[in-house]
Amino acid sequence: MTYIVIAKEPVPGRVKTRLQTDFTAAEAAALARAALTDTLYAVRAAAKVQLCRTVLALDGSPGAWLPPDFEVVSQRGRGLAERLAAAFEDAYRGEPMLLVGMDTPQLTTRLLTYDWTGYDAALGLTEDGGYWAIGLRHPDPRVFDGVPMSTDHTGADQLDRLVALGYKVRLLPMLRDVDTPSDAMAVAAAYPGLRMSRLHRRLHGSAHPAVLFEKALAGERVVAVGPDGRAVPGLSEVSRWQAPADAVDRLALSRCEGPVLDIGCGPGRIVTALAEKGIPALGVDVSAQAVLLTTERGAPALRRPVQEPLPGEGRWGTVLLMDGNIGIGGAPAELLRRCAELVRPAGLVLVEVDPNDTLDETAPIVLHSNGRRSRPLPWARVGSLAVLRHALAADLLATEDWRANGRAFLTFRRCGTPATTTSLHSFVGIRPLPPQTRTGQL
Repeated sequence: MTYIVIAKEPVPGRVKTRLQTDFTAAEAAALARAALTDTLYAVRAAAKVQLCRTVLALDGSPGAWLPPDFEVVSQRGRGLAERLAAAFEDAYRGEPMLLVGMDTPQLTTRLLTYDWTGYDAALGLTEDGGYWAIGLRHPDPRVFDGVPMSTDHTGADQLDRLVALGYKVRLLPMLRDVDTPSDAMAVAAAYPGLRMSRLHRRLHGSAHPAVLFEKALAGERVVAVGPDGRAVPGLSEVSRWQAPADAVDRLALSRCEGPVLDIGCGPGRIVTALAEKGIPALGVDVSAQAVLLTTERGAPALRRPVQEPLPGEGRWGTVLLMDGNIGIGGAPAELLRRCAELVRPAGLVLVEVDPNDTLDETAPIVLHSNGRRSRPLPWARVGSLAVLRHALAADLLATEDWRANGRAFLTFRRCGTPATTTSLHSFVGIRPLPPQTRTGQL
């Protein structure tokens, strides 16, 4: 038996380009290199069990990822079909051959030593309609000539060709190959010990939008980009998030009734400004860095998604959605309903909306930073008309529509009977800043 691995040198931009929706070209190439290394070592282990030859049919140059004991031949031919036929011809030494690609790092000795004695050929299909392995007892260019490659029916067409040539075919177990981000995630989850899986966990974590938000809070330039390719205002203004509350912020906060819940508090400029005014407030954010920065300012914050249970539900005097946070989750109607659940009867919900009154966009955004891009982040960009419509369905009554310095705000009251104001200390067990740190009121 001769084992053949057909592969491309893992060069950025030339391999795993479909992974680049979630990873940079360099990261996609690193994942390809890890998957190829997993494959080569699996083949080497199987070859040792059966005392077989191992051949790498390579497009490019070998690197440090190539283990010992592999003969290397250069791929030849114009398309994949011709290259497959040539790989069998160049590797043939008078014994059966099993060829595998570089897209199934989960290969095992059991899979590679699957018995196809008494058959003329072997074929391992993949879930996406291709195939991960093909075995032949001797080269035969007719097997590949004219078979369409890289389609969702390549595997079926290849099987039809083998049968049409009179070959008795042994089907090998079906596998999932790694072509797309969802493939990579599924294989990494199912086979956590692979090199590719370990690298995927590191890269996947760093590509999460929350991680790039944390990089922004740490001072790295991060730009939020909408589906039109343009930067999303508000989400890219990190310097304003990190600065103390400005005049417009304080104008908004002058409307607040305590206690106040700031959803998506970021580094805490709003919660801090409220505490300085003596108004009890709590920030919530999914970013650990945001919560840390807020607490370092001496203001209380909790790391938790707004959709999960929160302290004092139904008793907050004001719920804030500043800096376009009405977009969180990409579902403004649901978010406003959640705010109505959190605020007390007749309490306030203050929403910063897009200055474009007619904007109503719920397409995901992507964060960019130093060549890295995040996975798509569900987000909404909505103006006053859409927010007014959603608020009505959430049983929130609009009370004010105002603008200042290019920013737009709406305030609502939850329909119901007013409740008595309470201190945040008795409310959730957290104290506001001590009096000596307060800097005055508007």
